[in-house]
Amino acid sequence: MKFKDPIKRALPAISVILVAEAIDLIQDEKGDERKRHLKDTATSIAQGLIGLGFSSALRALATIPYSYFYEHVAPSKRRLQKPHDWIVLFIAVDFLVYVYHRQAHERRLLWAGHQVHHSSDYLNVSTAFRRKWSQWFEKLVWAPLPLLGYPPQAVFFMHAWHLVYGVFAHMDKIEKMPRWFETVFVSPSHHRVHHGSDPKYLDKNYGSILIIWDKLFGTFQAEEEKPTYGLTKKPPTENVIGLQTFEFKALWQDVRKARNNRERLKYLFGPPGWKPEDAA
Repeated sequence: MKFKDPIKRALPAISVILVAEAIDLIQDEKGDERKRHLKDTATSIAQGLIGLGFSSALRALATIPYSYFYEHVAPSKRRLQKPHDWIVLFIAVDFLVYVYHRQAHERRLLWAGHQVHHSSDYLNVSTAFRRKWSQWFEKLVWAPLPLLGYPPQAVFFMHAWHLVYGVFAHMDKIEKMPRWFETVFVSPSHHRVHHGSDPKYLDKNYGSILIIWDKLFGTFQAEEEKPTYGLTKKPPTENVIGLQTFEFKALWQDVRKARNNRERLKYLFGPPGWKPEDAA
């Protein structure tokens, strides 16, 4: 079973949108702010292009055990010949993205990789490209699906469509979608909240295409005032590699100074910002 990569097929249209955004930026902004915004856009695109290489390599690696699960462990194989099979796969992938995305905010080891996506002070289509290079957990999360009989290639194909949809979710120029749409699907308004560093917006709206998981599990927040984008603490660097690694370095320093294994585990798998109660 072979599928054409939706990301590669969408790249020409995405490139046109990026150029249109850059032209709009040049017209609307002046001086140092324009230079800063253009540099930020270039950084995001560079992160994405390099990340695409990491993603392709890890996907190829993950396909090996997932193919084994599908061929030799799954109790039955789903051939995906009927529409409802694809609908179930879509819902399953969307739910697992929610689970993964939420864990990436709540577990510091995962946040150390994911934070780069939130490190920009802007939100636009280029921000969708600002992906982490440490994608190991993102690939591990799909393990249940080949075990349930879904072909690995179909799983990755479906996830690729979620990434393409993410381009739309990062379009800051779109104010609101129709009410029926925002009731069920992730909109740019919902995703602006997710990128907000304001206290009321932190750790909200993890959904990829469906917003229903956030509403079911208590992580939904409607957009009220315009969010302040970026991390709660400004990154110590704007370097492409440094943005990917600075939180891992800080995490390693905390693990090294931990006084016992409990503290080491809390630093690794506790929420970002966790410190011992008696820490100065």
